[in-house]
Amino acid sequence: MSPAARSHLGAALFLAAASARSVTTQVAARRGLSAWPVLQEPSMEYQDAVRMLNTLQTNASYLEQAKRQRGDPQTQLEAMELYLARSGLQVEDLDRLNIIHVTGTKGKGSTCAFTECILRSYGLKTGFFSSPHLVQVRERIRINGQPISRDLFTKYFWRLYQRLEETKDGSCVSMPPYFRFLTLMAFHVFLQEKVDLAVVEVGIGGAYDCTNIIRKPVVCGVSSLGIDHTSLLGDTVEKIAWQKGGIFKQGVPAFTVLQPEGPLAVLRDRAQQISCPLYLCPPLEALEEGGLPLTLGLEGEHQRSNAALALQLAHCWLQWQNHHDAGELKASRPGLLWQLPLAPVFQPTSHMRLGLRNTEWLGRTQVLRRGPLTWYLDGAHTPSSVQACVRWFRRALQSRERQSSGTEVRVLLFNTTGDRDSAVLLKLLQPCQYQQNFTVTLDQVLLRCLEHQQHWNYLDEEQASPALWSAPSPELAGPASLLLAPHPPHSSASSLVFSCISHALQWISQGRDPVFQPPSSPKSLLTHPAARSGASILHEAAAVHVLVTGSLHLVGGVLKLLEPALSQ
Repeated sequence: MSPAARSHLGAALFLAAASARSVTTQVAARRGLSAWPVLQEPSMEYQDAVRMLNTLQTNASYLEQAKRQRGDPQTQLEAMELYLARSGLQVEDLDRLNIIHVTGTKGKGSTCAFTECILRSYGLKTGFFSSPHLVQVRERIRINGQPISRDLFTKYFWRLYQRLEETKDGSCVSMPPYFRFLTLMAFHVFLQEKVDLAVVEVGIGGAYDCTNIIRKPVVCGVSSLGIDHTSLLGDTVEKIAWQKGGIFKQGVPAFTVLQPEGPLAVLRDRAQQISCPLYLCPPLEALEEGGLPLTLGLEGEHQRSNAALALQLAHCWLQWQNHHDAGELKASRPGLLWQLPLAPVFQPTSHMRLGLRNTEWLGRTQVLRRGPLTWYLDGAHTPSSVQACVRWFRRALQSRERQSSGTEVRVLLFNTTGDRDSAVLLKLLQPCQYQQNFTVTLDQVLLRCLEHQQHWNYLDEEQASPALWSAPSPELAGPASLLLAPHPPHSSASSLVFSCISHALQWISQGRDPVFQPPSSPKSLLTHPAARSGASILHEAAAVHVLVTGSLHLVGGVLKLLEPALSQ
């Protein structure tokens, strides 16, 4: 994929390559980056730092490298420790960050966001390292909930880059890959900016992940497990659970939400092998008993599990700090569940309630209401997370304020990346009864998107009946759904493939989104008969509900266009 083509996906696709810029290096201090002199050249601005970062390695090639090296995890962690030492830090220095380390397949980012916001509500200075970013790479490194500024990013990027250039020798590669570089940079930022704690989200897996050089976190968490990154982590949930349990540390408390029996047993065994006290989180309802219901800033029933885990992580961290307001314990619940002790049940404090209510996490069960258009954004990309997304979307439609007259149109904007099974995901999404499926593609992934289209059309034909496109189920009672145009068997009238996200949004919005107002729509958008007939229907509909899902990169590209302020 060329850099020009990638630009269609915006900054959310951090894979774009850029030509390297030469950097003058200096002799450095041997400890940390605080004393490292930064070159004050006019060229060393934020965009130069981002371009240089993008030359380190693409995400796809990183995954390929990780697959080849996964048989020797110790070598990978030793390589990361060497990069850390060359940058001026030792693993012992990371102990000062009072880290909360979180892994999982689904919801680990949301869990981290809840946890960070809860502890920030106590007046603590928080650091938060997450991945991937949606619009700007600075989103990955946050202080007090906000992406670090361009100036801070630029300063710390060049300090680290220069240090690694100066410390290279013939026996090592001078620069770590993209994700490892950002992980190192986050550690330096958090130490230099003197955060009270750092919430660190695992990149992929756990045991082999480069964040796992952390040796003494305060507490660890495991969110819901499922199937993802199978070529790297294994093809069963049990194998994936083994990888996730790799972040457990001796004597460091860990918490997990309820998992299926098989993977839960794997987590339990991993914890017992190294004397890690592992606790099972009670449901959020147990913490709400006898008090007011908890209000969450993130929509969706599945977020309650993430919030329950976040409360336990924050409570444990506060107790470790001997904080006076960590939450009053309720009557303990004796006994075990699946041979695991239950985590304590406590009364959430006012700070915890405030943190849960104020949590924001872009691209996850996010709703943007723009005139007649409502955009539903969720980066779900595994079967179980897509199921949760569908439940959220259907409930959101059910509870919406209904239009008094006129037609309502539902649209699916979908794409996937990596080795995910798009046929499985699309089958889960189909019951939402969309009028169009818009699949976004570029260059080399065009064939993949055409496969998406074929899967969708097959499902359409397989379940073809008047009921599919007529009135929705009683659960979604309201205005009748509308098929864009009658179409013969094996045609593609119910789905379209666009060459870039911008064109898809232009076609869907028909100039009716008051924020997204591109100069003009290319005439080529109306060459397909379905595009012409659909444009008329979308233009005249009283309400258009657009679900964007299947890939965080897709969601990020959409957000970049719908929320221009995020790019500032």
